[in-house]
Amino acid sequence: MHRFVASLIATALVAVIAASAGTASTTRQFAMNDSAQGVSSNWSGYTLQDMSGLGLLQFTSVTGTWRVPVTTCDSGTTSSAAFWVGLGGSSDTATGLEQTGTGADCSNGTPKYYAWYEILPASSVTVPLVVKPGDTITTSVNVKNTTVLVQIKNRTRKTSFTKAVTVAAPDLSSAEWIAEAPSACSSVGRCQVLPLANFGNVTFTRAATIATAHPGTINDPTWENTAISLVPDGGLPSFAGRGASTAGATPGALSADGRSFGVSWLANAAP
Repeated sequence: MHRFVASLIATALVAVIAASAGTASTTRQFAMNDSAQGVSSNWSGYTLQDMSGLGLLQFTSVTGTWRVPVTTCDSGTTSSAAFWVGLGGSSDTATGLEQTGTGADCSNGTPKYYAWYEILPASSVTVPLVVKPGDTITTSVNVKNTTVLVQIKNRTRKTSFTKAVTVAAPDLSSAEWIAEAPSACSSVGRCQVLPLANFGNVTFTRAATIATAHPGTINDPTWENTAISLVPDGGLPSFAGRGASTAGATPGALSADGRSFGVSWLANAAP
């Protein structure tokens, strides 16, 4: 679902979850930065990068847990929300993104919940797990050499999914815990950020990562953490054609141990 780069690059690298000829499909992509640190038009949460800016740290593992929030859908509006952990994708020089999580797509006033993984620039893959509001989900991404191992555990239903994917050069430049407004792509490849569905609040817990063999949490001084607020691009009309979406999201403060934080949906986050 995505990276912190310029909009044109992000759109070009968008990946489709489930394509259907002649219709739009929900997608995930790199974050789209408006050049202001800590602001994105499609991400909200926390990202970690090498504090030196020299790329000396390589993040090889990330994990997090959350309870699937109830998503409220407005009748007649197409919207979406996704929650995930990932590696790579948050810097302007990122070349890929390895991620996994859950999502909720709104259509005709009804949310559809699901689990997924994505190795950009390849397409997203919906996985065969039942996901319902209130379910406790733990996801992780682990990389060793060219093997990317993604895992999703539904702790409530005692089910899990694990997949190993070979990636020639996985992006290890960052780690993320994100709530996202996915995009939609038409059958001819035009992509646009969807309005962020009203998920209320989601809390990430048990957050942990490993970079260059050093384990730690989000506030570990070994790396730099950035809180990202989702502020919609007011210049883009909503996918549903009802004018520009103003919905956004903002992360709360980190817990003292750096292992948890909340993200809150905002009805009006437009600048």
